[in-house]
Amino acid sequence: MDPMVGAIIASQALGSVVSFKGTKNAAKAARQVAEFNSETARNEAVLLARAKVDEEAGLRRQGERLKGAQGVATAKSGIQLTGSPLQALASTYYGIESDAARIRYASDIQQVQKASEVALINIQGQARSQALKTQAYANLLGDVSSTFATGKAIS
Repeated sequence: MDPMVGAIIASQALGSVVSFKGTKNAAKAARQVAEFNSETARNEAVLLARAKVDEEAGLRRQGERLKGAQGVATAKSGIQLTGSPLQALASTYYGIESDAARIRYASDIQQVQKASEVALINIQGQARSQALKTQAYANLLGDVSSTFATGKAIS
């Protein structure tokens, strides 16, 4: 075999191997990016949950101040805490609980959205990684075929 032909075939084979390794590394990087994005979304879910807990606590503090102010105003007026003043306090209490329930519900919705986002990121990352791996093998097979055809044509 002519040394030039051997060099051409060797360079094509080397290019095929380098291309294969590069595409395999891209598949690994796609998986790592998906893992990072997934972890980021999980962390965001934790932060959102903490924010909703803080929001609910703030609402409750505000409600306690309101109930206290209503109780003081009622006591200051000399009216006993029965009838309409009691209904006003009950209404305040139920309003606070209703708002707190809405905050918890909104938090649950956010958590489900983030869990869905994490799942989607993982699925997309796996699909992208698998597609790149498949592409790497397909390219390698095509390059090997091309190298053999080149070798046969030159010989």
